[in-house]
Amino acid sequence: MKIAIVGAGTIIFQDEGVGVYAARYLESNYDFIDDVTLVDGGVLGFKLMTYYQDYDKVLILDTITIDDEVGSIYNLPAEELLGLGSYKQTAHEVEIVEMLEICSLLEKMADVHIIGIVPEDIQSVNVGLTDTLKAKFDTFVNTA
Repeated sequence: MKIAIVGAGTIIFQDEGVGVYAARYLESNYDFIDDVTLVDGGVLGFKLMTYYQDYDKVLILDTITIDDEVGSIYNLPAEELLGLGSYKQTAHEVEIVEMLEICSLLEKMADVHIIGIVPEDIQSVNVGLTDTLKAKFDTFVNTA
C-alpha cells in the first residue's frame, strides 16, 4: 500500500505552517518503509492530483479553519472535508478541496484524510507557531 503524508501550509503565516513543520518533524525523527512518502507540501496546487491518484492513502497535515477551540485536532475523511464550506479559508485550503473535487470525479482516487488542527493565527507574517499550537504539536503529529 502506497501512502503519502503531505504537510500543507505556508510557514511565513505563523500557524499556517503547522503541516509543513509536522512533515519535516516526521522525516527527521522517524524511519518509514519505502511505501511511505513524506511530502513537504507547502502550497502544492495541481500537484496534489498526483498524490490523490497515484497513492492508496493520503494523509494531509494542515490547519483546519473551523469554529472550534484553538488547538482542537480532527481526523476527517475527504468526504467530510468536502462538506465543510468553512474549511476553504486560505489559498492552499481551496487548492486541497478543489483537487479533491476534481479527483472524486475520476476513476481512481486515494483514501484521503486530513489531520487538521484549529489555528490561532494564520494571518500574521511570522515564521513559527503560536505558543498554543506549539503546546499541541506532539499530539498533532502523533495523530498522523
